[in-house]
Amino acid sequence: MKQTLLAASIAVLAITTAFAQNPPAQSGPGNNAVNSAGQNNAAAPVAGANSFTEGQAKSKIEDAGFTNVTELKKDDNGVWRGKASKGGAATAVSVDFQGNVNTAK
Repeated sequence: MKQTLLAASIAVLAITTAFAQNPPAQSGPGNNAVNSAGQNNAAAPVAGANSFTEGQAKSKIEDAGFTNVTELKKDDNGVWRGKASKGGAATAVSVDFQGNVNTAK
């Protein structure tokens, strides 16, 4: 009887300790997977699996104030790259998996 009670007490203690050391997951990450227009979190495109379609990438670029978006192609790093105009000047642009729109520097 004492051994059964001891074993049960140890099991309860082990379970309680396990829950105390592993808090539940947060409701969401501290950063967005997709940024809103004009809110780049990187000065250069970030490599990663990009789920944007060509049309969505073009829309992101246009939302950043560019026009005449052409030649969009996704590179081996998952970054959409193409050409666009802003303020009358043509430039190379990119959209990464987070929605960051950058120009070639």
